[in-house]
Amino acid sequence: MPYLYLAIAIVSEVIATTALPSSQGFTRPLPSTIVALGYGAAFYFLSLCLRHMSVGIAYAIWAGAGIVLIAILGLLVHGQRLDAAAVVGLALIVAGVVVINTWSDMLLH
Repeated sequence: MPYLYLAIAIVSEVIATTALPSSQGFTRPLPSTIVALGYGAAFYFLSLCLRHMSVGIAYAIWAGAGIVLIAILGLLVHGQRLDAAAVVGLALIVAGVVVINTWSDMLLH
């Protein structure tokens, strides 16, 4: 169950962060509401995940997955380009998350 909570937290945070530029400094009501609800849901589900997973590992997975998903959505939704260095860096982040999930003894407690 902690992985489901973590996945919901990640998706909620990614939705909120993707809506953040559209809020135009919280001057537009709909995107601003999406941002607030998304971050609220993200932290709520992260707190549920942390009942069973160490905070360092959960946050590393959340941050790594969030960074990669935001970069992809920035490209698709906002037309932001990724250069070769960004692609290599994102691949290294994915590799780090895979290493944590594959070999860390600290995943669940």
